[in-house]
Amino acid sequence: MAEPLPELSLLETRILGTLLEKQRTVPDTYPLSVNALQAGCNQKTSRNPVIEAAEADIVQALDTLKGLWLVNEVSGSRVSRFEHRLEKILGLPTQATALLAVLMLRGPQTAGELRLNCERLHRFADISSVEAFLEELASREAGALVVELPRLPGARENRWMHLLSGQPEIDAAPAARSAPASQEVEALKARVAALEAEMAEMRERLAALGA
Repeated sequence: MAEPLPELSLLETRILGTLLEKQRTVPDTYPLSVNALQAGCNQKTSRNPVIEAAEADIVQALDTLKGLWLVNEVSGSRVSRFEHRLEKILGLPTQATALLAVLMLRGPQTAGELRLNCERLHRFADISSVEAFLEELASREAGALVVELPRLPGARENRWMHLLSGQPEIDAAPAARSAPASQEVEALKARVAALEAEMAEMRERLAALGA
């Protein structure tokens, strides 16, 4: 596709991610009906955030995706079924779409988390191969599809997120949220120290009574 994609909504990316996932994990039921798509989008496991999309919302989002040629309605069945065209439209290998699918379904993740969560879609040999495909997605001439996020306070690895819904809002919120947490830790340490002092005093009193 010559022109960049418009920003997709959370539900639209959830539908694409679900189609990619089910194509590889339950190929016998793929393409998916609207009911199957709704169930996949609203799963309580392997989804972040968890959503509750109504059937009408699914149908409306599918219409948008069909207009962008990202989804195709399959004929020849009594029930309408749908398949994704993400690899064809964006010119991506299956390894890259596996990573995109997991990012669309589970939100930002580290390369290590992506390798683990992609296991059923594509088995990466090591974290280096995951990072290589992420770098390719981030440096596409046609437009980046993923971005590496700033490292969170206390984190050992950077997380990645997809860009199909636009650029992320990056601010100092994570750092600001860490301050209350550190204050809570210090307060707990102070309480523990106070309790230990009280226990030591009680032991001394008991020892004196015993004497």
